[in-house]
Amino acid sequence: MGIKTGQPRGRPKGAHSKATLEQQRAVKESGVTPLEYMLSIMRDEMADPKRRDYMAQAASPYVHAKLASVEVGNKAGEVFKVGLLSEDGGLL
Repeated sequence: MGIKTGQPRGRPKGAHSKATLEQQRAVKESGVTPLEYMLSIMRDEMADPKRRDYMAQAASPYVHAKLASVEVGNKAGEVFKVGLLSEDGGLL
């Protein structure tokens, strides 16, 4: 396993590799990113509607965050309580 020195090994979480950074630089220098391309096709009224729809679906995850599912309710056997809040955030 090795000796623990207190120093983390490897690339920190979220850090990009040299290859990733080079690829990002090349995309920026090319002038048009894949997302910009997809959006341009989506907005092109002369493009085939099916292609525009496909580009809208493909670009969507890069533009809009996914909504998280939220469970609303109470645990089995508990009474469900509803409260109203005033404008200042206090319970009425």
